[in-house]
Amino acid sequence: MRRLLALVALLAGACGYALVGKGVTTDPSIKRIGVPLFRDRSNKPGLDQKITQKVIEELLKRGRFDVVPQAEGADAVVDGEIVAYVPVPVAFSDSPTTEESPSPLPSPTGTVGETQASRYSITVIARVRYAKTGVPEPIWSNDAFEVRDEYDVGDDPSQYFDQEEQAMERLAITFARNLVAAMLEAF
Repeated sequence: MRRLLALVALLAGACGYALVGKGVTTDPSIKRIGVPLFRDRSNKPGLDQKITQKVIEELLKRGRFDVVPQAEGADAVVDGEIVAYVPVPVAFSDSPTTEESPSPLPSPTGTVGETQASRYSITVIARVRYAKTGVPEPIWSNDAFEVRDEYDVGDDPSQYFDQEEQAMERLAITFARNLVAAMLEAF
């Protein structure tokens, strides 16, 4: 009986399932990675600096590399370009009108008021290339690397930009984590 249980346990462990994404695909000769400032075609102020900084921080967390903010003297370079920053309203709320600003349009609930965005989704799309210095073929590249986040606007419109700024910070962190994982791990 014990032999049968041992055989079943052995066969169950050898059924062919394995974790994908284990291991590192980085050339062991790469000791120093350059991360120059991402180019920004999105025209979102500060986004290029925020994303570049978070990518540098994420690479430093790995502990295997020296990371520098320029390509010169690096064994490999992360070359990035932010192609788009797209905010899209994804939820709406009715706000009551005041006598100073009456709205003639009825809301979906039948009351007269304004419909305002209450939640936004923001998407960043980037073109990224990770290549060893002097080698024409990249180690990893993606022409449409995409990350999304959402945030609530809340009832106070004056806090809109603060909420957007916090969402951009979260998005930059997620962007960096996902990018570094895609570049360095066997996914």
